[in-house]
Amino acid sequence: MTTAVAAPFRFFSLQVVRTRRLGPSLVRVTFAGPDLRAFRSDGRDQSLSLFLPHPGQREPVVPLDHGDGWWHAWRELPDDVRAVMRSYTLRALRRDALGDTAEIDIDFALHGVGPQAPGRAGPASRWAARAMAGDRVLLLGPAIEDNRAIRFRPPEDTDLVVLWGDETAVPAATAILESLPAGTRVRAWLEVPHAGDVQNVATRADAEVTWLVRDGSLPVSTPLALTALREAVLPPAERPYVWLAGESGCVKRLRRHWVGERGIDKRRVTFVGYWRHGLSEEQLRAQE
Repeated sequence: MTTAVAAPFRFFSLQVVRTRRLGPSLVRVTFAGPDLRAFRSDGRDQSLSLFLPHPGQREPVVPLDHGDGWWHAWRELPDDVRAVMRSYTLRALRRDALGDTAEIDIDFALHGVGPQAPGRAGPASRWAARAMAGDRVLLLGPAIEDNRAIRFRPPEDTDLVVLWGDETAVPAATAILESLPAGTRVRAWLEVPHAGDVQNVATRADAEVTWLVRDGSLPVSTPLALTALREAVLPPAERPYVWLAGESGCVKRLRRHWVGERGIDKRRVTFVGYWRHGLSEEQLRAQE
């Protein structure tokens, strides 16, 4: 594909091969396609941009024929025509016998899908809830393994890793846990709406994972995470590293806890707002 984007990223034309419901709030979609042979990633919290079609469209509309000008041309398309763009993290990839990427998994948080929140679902949640084999998408992702869209980067001298994420960050957090080597000390809190969203996490690390269940409420409507973290007694550590991801308001409050209340060097705290309560991704980008 000749469309130019900032190196080392490129477009990948993909199709859904299967889906699997992980719980009331999460669905895993597996993608494949010949383009994936050029896809490379170290995983962890690898960020991706996914372009989805509107209902009734066979494939997402992105003006790739505009070359370097694809972004501006895409922005100028009518709202009900241009592809829906959403940011996600890579959950997993699988390689073929030649070492090329054959499949990737992306886990979708189903905000507003179902009888508990009728009519509140965004376009990406609606698409993921109905995705079927053969559905076509466009992915903007990395062509080299170590790239700037990976945010989880603990310093080499880290002696304790601390993680927190809500349901939108559970895919990244669990991928991080799976990537950590044996002997790495980890304390993790993962927050989900329902008990059925709790997952078994396979990791070689010396990890203690606590699942916080909100009983269906939104993360901004409860002090659950902040209360749990304030009450937590951490194992002794001189050089901890903290990774926080999820709803931006929660992330900011939790960062203040680790830096202001716990006294952790702010340079050793990575915090990422994946979404903001009450705003779509388009509105969030417009504020940046």
